[in-house]
Amino acid sequence: MTEHEFLEIDGSFGEGGGAILRISAAFSVLYNLPIKITNIRANRPKPGLRLQHLLGLKALANLTGSVFFSPDGDSQIGTEKLVFIPKSNLKDKINVEVNTSASIGLLLQPIQIACLGFSNPEKIEIVINGGGTFGKWAPSLNYLANVTYQIYKIAGIKIKIDIKKYGFFPKGGAQTICTIYLPKKELNPINLLELGKINNIEGEIILTNQLKQNGRDIEGRIKKSILSELNRHLSVNVNITHKWVNSLSPGVGLSLWATSDTGAIISSGTILGERQISSEKLGKVASNELLNYIKNKIPVDKYLSDQLIPLMAFIKESSCIKVSEITKHTKTNLELIKLFTHRKYEISKGKNYCEIKF
Repeated sequence: MTEHEFLEIDGSFGEGGGAILRISAAFSVLYNLPIKITNIRANRPKPGLRLQHLLGLKALANLTGSVFFSPDGDSQIGTEKLVFIPKSNLKDKINVEVNTSASIGLLLQPIQIACLGFSNPEKIEIVINGGGTFGKWAPSLNYLANVTYQIYKIAGIKIKIDIKKYGFFPKGGAQTICTIYLPKKELNPINLLELGKINNIEGEIILTNQLKQNGRDIEGRIKKSILSELNRHLSVNVNITHKWVNSLSPGVGLSLWATSDTGAIISSGTILGERQISSEKLGKVASNELLNYIKNKIPVDKYLSDQLIPLMAFIKESSCIKVSEITKHTKTNLELIKLFTHRKYEISKGKNYCEIKF
């Protein structure tokens, strides 16, 4: 393989985070294009490849038969250079071992993108032993199942998440099965420009049994706070459920999502409990996150937009979404994906929104 056949990527450009690694590797497989990444996370306090990134790359390589290595021959963890050579020998099942609380949602991201270009086998199964179902700065599995993958289903790709055991920082220890049903026909475009009328608001509170103490009523206080905040602004059916679960580490994870008559699904994202945050405050923060999108009539929340951009770029027909803002992270992803697809994107700005079009 000659030098010019590789797409060279500067891992420090734009936001310069781990998403550059995940998306680059995924699109490398999707377009059968070998890549060289340099300056990996060069501007971060701990530059170079971290264990959580390595786990995602290993899972993708195992699934597809791809190979990756550091051209300097040094340890992969900490390296700032990486070569990824894609293959398309897709397996129908892989097992992934995660000995930390690394985000399962981020681990799955390159796999779900890479699978957009395959139609066989009928489905693939990723069995993950360990890791975190919840984590800071990462999509929870509850969010993926109830928001991201519901929009994916409209586009024509079905992904199912089965959480056998939940995992929180610092020990992780989750047990999860992700099943991806590969698309058999061209994917449908995604057009989410109007929020429309909110039909229903749902929510789920996950609490670990370590926090179950008489009289604290954590779940009741969170629910009461959510209902109080939402009912002050909206007249709509609200259904909040809770679940006490076993986990190696204590934790609380809360997510709200709303469905509308246009097919939009917006969410608070995942709000994590912390020692200094009361149950009442937790419910209020989640509610206000959701209400902000409803108030401004935004049909795609900031977490979903990053999940949809790779999908939109791959779909042949034109897609367009309305978001509240274009973050540096979003702009980085758009520019990175353009290196692979050569598709132009357009950003138009309104008073309190931006539209992204491919």
